[in-house]
Amino acid sequence: MSKSYIFSSESVGEGHPDKVSDTISDAILDACLRSDRHSRVACETFVKSNVVCVGGEITTKARFDYEKVVRDAIRGIGYVNDDDVFHADKVFINNYLTAQSPDIAQGVDAKKAKGKATSEQGAGDQGLMFGYACDETPELMPAPIMFSHRLGRQLTRLRKTGKADWLRPDAKTQVSVRYVEDKPVKITSVVVSTQHAASATNKTIRDFITKHVIHKVVPKKMLAHDTQFLINPTGRFVTGGPEGDSGLTGRKIIVDTYGGMGRHGGGAFSGKDPSKVDRSAAYMGRYVAKNIVAAGFASRCEVQFAYAIGYPRPVSVHVDTFGTNQISEAKIIRAVNNTFKFKPADIVKQLKLLRPIYSLTTNYGHFGKTHKDITWEKTDKVAALKKAVK
Repeated sequence: MSKSYIFSSESVGEGHPDKVSDTISDAILDACLRSDRHSRVACETFVKSNVVCVGGEITTKARFDYEKVVRDAIRGIGYVNDDDVFHADKVFINNYLTAQSPDIAQGVDAKKAKGKATSEQGAGDQGLMFGYACDETPELMPAPIMFSHRLGRQLTRLRKTGKADWLRPDAKTQVSVRYVEDKPVKITSVVVSTQHAASATNKTIRDFITKHVIHKVVPKKMLAHDTQFLINPTGRFVTGGPEGDSGLTGRKIIVDTYGGMGRHGGGAFSGKDPSKVDRSAAYMGRYVAKNIVAAGFASRCEVQFAYAIGYPRPVSVHVDTFGTNQISEAKIIRAVNNTFKFKPADIVKQLKLLRPIYSLTTNYGHFGKTHKDITWEKTDKVAALKKAVK
């Protein structure tokens, strides 16, 4: 009997309250790195109604107008309509940012300190991070999350280009995919919920989304006569964004990664500089896993790292190919260790992470993108891996 199951993943739009928070946090991070590449940033944002609160720890030589960065980020999302309670020019901003703890700083700094084992840059915290890749899509990502992201991007593109003046920033998408023998064979349901102006009718919304969003980005071969389309299933989505719900940085970690298909260590990404291995090591894990799959060593691969705060080397490196490996996992692990370096400072150097690139990552997943500055998506280590296994 063949193995058959349905797996679902969701994505959220830029105007979702949690993504508004992520966007502001990453905008502040980029503003710091733009003037001081050695900035230490851990920025959290909370949004509700017409209020924005930013807090956390930042140590930087950069000088800029925090309020302007926040308002520009909100404006870029699209909260500029007269009927928006949460409006770029009208929100109240509270700043609760302080400097990084000196105890954490001495563990991260690449210099000697009393009680510290080495003079190398250490990990910014303890924890475990995962990277994942599979051959289900051209991006080497799981199909459900990539289809969900494509729907969200298309919805945002249509809104920002004025194709439907009733579209508003808050939105969610979800795709369910049937797998047979662990291969995606068809989409069983598509869910799209988009905030809209009060003047838009249900029929207008559903016809537009079906024609201009779903059928434009979802592969035709993955749809069937019984694929279910659920578009604004509540019937009304006028009150949205921070007016309708609170938002907080780091609450969409599954949307940010693999849609639940790959495991997650629990650490959020947005608002954190790359000395925080929650972010940088997760990017490195994706880089390693993607190159393993691109090399043809396996059709699915998950990489796990674990770190101790202040210590430069990972305490463990694990590779799992879920039985899809074409060569022994022992050879794969040996090739990985001979090809990549996993100290925090080495990760930052290999992936060129001390740049203001993080606003590129915030929305529609930190993985599966093709922008030239997103270095962890490159497959430039395939040749080296193949050489290492000979």
